[in-house]
Amino acid sequence: MPKVILIAGPTASGKSALSLYLAERFDGEIINADSMQVYDCLQVLTARPSQDEMAGIPHHLYGVIPPADAYSVAYWARDAVACIDDVLQRGKSAILVGGTGLYFKALVEGLSAVPEIGPTIRKAVRGLIASSGVLAVYDQLTAEDPVMAARLDPADRQRISRALEVIRSTGRSLADWQSDEKQPALLALDHDIDLFKIILLPDRDWLYARCDLRFTLMLDQGALEEVKAMSGLDPQLPAMRALGVMQLAAYLADEMTREEAIEKAQTATRQYAKRQMTWFRNQFSDWNVINEKDSERIRAITDNIII
Repeated sequence: MPKVILIAGPTASGKSALSLYLAERFDGEIINADSMQVYDCLQVLTARPSQDEMAGIPHHLYGVIPPADAYSVAYWARDAVACIDDVLQRGKSAILVGGTGLYFKALVEGLSAVPEIGPTIRKAVRGLIASSGVLAVYDQLTAEDPVMAARLDPADRQRISRALEVIRSTGRSLADWQSDEKQPALLALDHDIDLFKIILLPDRDWLYARCDLRFTLMLDQGALEEVKAMSGLDPQLPAMRALGVMQLAAYLADEMTREEAIEKAQTATRQYAKRQMTWFRNQFSDWNVINEKDSERIRAITDNIII
């Protein structure tokens, strides 16, 4: 049967290199599963593969969304399934690679079918956070949706705004939507498939060193220019939350020194990588796990894919 290979893992863990190896091994094409690499303005800061790094292998859903657009998990799942179907129709293997755990969950487990939030409500909630702060918005969520408020950290700006948007847009708690039956996006495929799931979980010290080095290299490759080009965009847009954007923007605004911006961005990247590894371990316990140097494990998984 056609092969669909999923490769998840934290930032800087070597996912792209493994995806290229498997694409060459199984005549595959690569599909992006990273929520920041979909944006067309952030090639350097999101470590989006360059044309040279793609090595002639077709890549899909990279750099296809303007930064001013909000791109949801549901949109990605729809587009990813269409890409997978197209790749399989042409007799190729589909290899999905990225660090966004919810993207993979949408594919294999499904997500709640929350309706789209109207732009007026979204703008109002974002404006409220900007003017009054996240704690004031949390108080409003507590009054309007105490069930979701009790589940959330009062400082979690993104989830609090999402919960308030949902209750105001639908009249129904996000908790109720999340309790509905979920349908894995892969069920929409017109193919029976062999599905293989791989997580890269490298040694933490090795990964942290990679994160630090990669960010310093990004500065030499044009990261500052990317942040300059995004000036004037709504800071609440998802693209503005890419690692390093906030710190480099502060440096450009003379709010930090260059050294402070680098240090804070590297720290944020390491913290994010740690959260990713914890999330993947807890959520994807049935996936094949390999580390960055486990060549025997890679060969064993490859042999299993062949079978």
